[in-house]
Amino acid sequence: MRGRRRVLALLVVLACAPRPAAAQWLLVPMDRRQENHLRAYGLTYWALRQELKSEWLLNYRGGSFLLPDRPEVRREAALRGVSLVAVDAGDEAQIRAVIERSNMAAVPLERAPRIAIYTPPNSTPWDDAVTMALEYAGIDYDRVWDPEVLTDGLGDYEWLHLHHEDFTGQYSKFFLTYAGAPWLQEEVARNQEVATRFGYPDVPALKKVVAERIRSYVESGGFLFAMCSATETLELALAAHAVDIAAAYSDGTPPAPDASARMDWDHAMAFQGAQVQTSPAINAFSDIDSHQVNTPWRQELGVYTLFDFSAKFDPVPAMLTQNHEAVLPDFYGLTTAFRKDRLKPGTVVLAQEGGWAKYVHGNLGEGTWTYFGGHDPEDTEHQIGDPPTDLALHPNSPGYRLILNNVLFPAARKKKLKT
Repeated sequence: MRGRRRVLALLVVLACAPRPAAAQWLLVPMDRRQENHLRAYGLTYWALRQELKSEWLLNYRGGSFLLPDRPEVRREAALRGVSLVAVDAGDEAQIRAVIERSNMAAVPLERAPRIAIYTPPNSTPWDDAVTMALEYAGIDYDRVWDPEVLTDGLGDYEWLHLHHEDFTGQYSKFFLTYAGAPWLQEEVARNQEVATRFGYPDVPALKKVVAERIRSYVESGGFLFAMCSATETLELALAAHAVDIAAAYSDGTPPAPDASARMDWDHAMAFQGAQVQTSPAINAFSDIDSHQVNTPWRQELGVYTLFDFSAKFDPVPAMLTQNHEAVLPDFYGLTTAFRKDRLKPGTVVLAQEGGWAKYVHGNLGEGTWTYFGGHDPEDTEHQIGDPPTDLALHPNSPGYRLILNNVLFPAARKKKLKT
């Protein structure tokens, strides 16, 4: 009887004792303690799709995310292999105190942006780093191409990525090496069919109009992210009002020798004063690209370094550079990096390789553009026909993180910025 009373008394004490506070938040750490950085972005995007309140903690533990502590969030994180840390009220107060007194900021994420990938039909997803990143992270996207761009289809999307397209209409000069290849013949036929359907005399004329529509998309408030040759050739197409820099490849007539002088660089977004490469025997577009990968004067790769931005005063570049690594190995593309003397004033350099800019950002009208040189952050020298990069082998890739920073960038609450 006496033992029974002791048990009852103990139960009463336990019932009356204060319970530990339940976690209010789940921290998604983005430092080296995160098991899967890339899918952490997918988890955050998923939370936004569920209309769950989320925050991006800039410069805190590699740019961590704060999500509400709900069973469905924990379940989704477990399925994706994403590391979480439970945060109670006391922990949250400590985190916010650290953020307040440091070069950090808590940025609310409002809603998942609608995403479009500009890519031709029947293209292989594994040949584009952004498409691979989205698929591995579990982020939905739509495909658009020239017909959608020409019929105002971009207005349905907040974020647009350009597949490694050649907007000069020269098919990346692949004919120098792959003339007669079935895939190149198919690409030529597909582009020519669209040009004919929309009433343009040739593919270069078509691509210049497409480039104009993309520029208008940015100016109207769109977020543009481009890699590899799309960065350089979009700018060349925008500047080529008075000259068809690809005439030699459409009707056999050599372009004018003063082609570069006749380019309208005021109409370009990022670059100015570039010398256009008009020789059909040299596989380069212009001197914007620092490495000239397919020329006899090719430059060797080094490493590129991310700049450290103030999260409180420069939140946009801070968002775009969040990472757990600051120095990353460089990687080639048809356009690998950018000569700094070809950048327009006001362009923000986010990362550089020596004296070259690797990763740049700027504003146009109500929107922004971001250019990242190179083809695949985990494939130093990607070749046509190479097997796809298996991102399951690179779940913590700092290079791919830069791509996914851009995907979540439009979700941040807009505020007046200094940059």
